[in-house]
Amino acid sequence: MSGIVGYGVYLPINRLKAEEIAKVWGMDGKRVSNSLKIYEKTVPSIDEDTATISVEAARNALDHAKIDAKDIGAIYVGSESHPYAVKPTATIVAAAIDAVEELTAADFEFACKAGTAAIQSCAGLVDSGYIKYGMAIGADTSQGKPGDALEYTASAGGAAYIIGKEDTIADIKDMYSYTTDTPDFWRRDAMDFPSHGARFTGRPAYFKHVISAAEGIMKRNNMKPDDFDYVVFHQPNGKFPVKVAHTLGFADEQLDTGLLTPYIGNTYSGATPLGLAAILDEADVGQRILAVSYGSGAGSDAFIFEVNKQINQRRNMNTVKKYMKKKKYIDYSIYVKNKGKLKGVALQK
Repeated sequence: MSGIVGYGVYLPINRLKAEEIAKVWGMDGKRVSNSLKIYEKTVPSIDEDTATISVEAARNALDHAKIDAKDIGAIYVGSESHPYAVKPTATIVAAAIDAVEELTAADFEFACKAGTAAIQSCAGLVDSGYIKYGMAIGADTSQGKPGDALEYTASAGGAAYIIGKEDTIADIKDMYSYTTDTPDFWRRDAMDFPSHGARFTGRPAYFKHVISAAEGIMKRNNMKPDDFDYVVFHQPNGKFPVKVAHTLGFADEQLDTGLLTPYIGNTYSGATPLGLAAILDEADVGQRILAVSYGSGAGSDAFIFEVNKQINQRRNMNTVKKYMKKKKYIDYSIYVKNKGKLKGVALQK
């Protein structure tokens, strides 16, 4: 049985308050924040992208796992904001952590669930005996059109997980996926910003898939919400995961530890992995975690994790809270400059 051997996270230091965005567009900042339950978000610096975020998270994961990078047989990076359309981010990560060349590497795309799809793939390769360790990364510097609702939530960050069978801190008890063709959110090739079908975003997209995946894995394992100590759902805003939790019968106490979006925004492929990392930072031996991602287009991956005794012997010092506390507020003008939203301007990097 495979599990998590180590994990690492990374969040940019820059923060942008929702009220700052609202001010530019003539909106009531407090009303917008309360409506979305988003108060501020992470923003990449001008020299940060999915590749740099992935490398930082990968290095932190290696430091936590205490393994040799040369034992990693697969590196998969899930994102919808890879810096190159044709050139893998995964190979950049492999070179940066000094992994061997005899490995399989690829970039994954499935909107916000690409990171959990990478975890599934690594777990399959490890369980089959094909590789000793696999590294799965979910990271994004997500896009939002100026003035669009997504601009309040789309943020930056990521998490890396090393999957293996030896010295795990948490074991994967089961995995389950639910997938349909639901056009709720998309970005065509060469387009700068994504589009979203508002009436598809909620009930037929996010809620249908997350609830179906959660119910499916619990039914298959004859489990109910009370059997879990923690739960984390994909968090496009601060409201949706709370509504899902209450619909399924989970208490706020089970959800709160992994609910990060109100203060870092929606990190897309990094959202569920980062929420899971925040839980692992505090979880104790024997506790169970339900994690359910969501990716537009649309699908959800569900996991049951059980924390084992290694967790207390190898606590991660580079915690999610540590990264959340280290921040610097910027204004909207710096934000649009860093994100390349000023067209026709030669940005100096």
